[in-house]
Amino acid sequence: MQHCPLCYHDNISQVFDNRRRHFFECQTCALVFAAPGSYLLPAAEKQRYGRAGRDGKQKQLAQFIATLLQQLQTLQSNALEGLNFGRVLAPALLLPIQQAGHQLHQYDPFFAPEHQLLRRQYDFISCYRVFEHFHLPTKEWQIIVQALKPGGWLAISTPLLQSTAMFAKWHYKNNPTHVSFYQPQTFAYLAAHSCLQLIFAQKDFVLMQKAS
Repeated sequence: MQHCPLCYHDNISQVFDNRRRHFFECQTCALVFAAPGSYLLPAAEKQRYGRAGRDGKQKQLAQFIATLLQQLQTLQSNALEGLNFGRVLAPALLLPIQQAGHQLHQYDPFFAPEHQLLRRQYDFISCYRVFEHFHLPTKEWQIIVQALKPGGWLAISTPLLQSTAMFAKWHYKNNPTHVSFYQPQTFAYLAAHSCLQLIFAQKDFVLMQKAS
């Protein structure tokens, strides 16, 4: 029997089948996910995932983190220590963050598997176009929540699915490394079942804060 990889409930329904992949929606947490049998092998996933190192993607990632830091600095003036989870920012683009007095550690399961970083806690965690790659989103979610300090901020960039009725025509599902898709109510569910408060969830941006 198929179970939701986020909340483990089996109250699911199929939303799309393109003969190569089957997609299901969880009626409990609203996650839409691909059947595990369609996941790429790790070597193939790493090859495709590595394309995020291209200049355009790097600039988008750098801008996402820079904007987050600017926003957080309006709330607190001290230097911040954060974790860039699931991506690696190039040294040249990391330098301005360090020069501003902040520390940004980086974890990527393929290109920077520094697992000891996940046993620490941070003022903020940024996840840029990462959540859609999670094979076991509940496991990754628990790691992220534990790695946030009380009062810490979680910033996520992932295109939010506004309605399953549009899923068949949604191009974002066509990337075979994209296996988990989130609706706004998915993050409402996560907030209701964790120590994080949902501040914002629209379009492709989600902001949450851990309880102090």
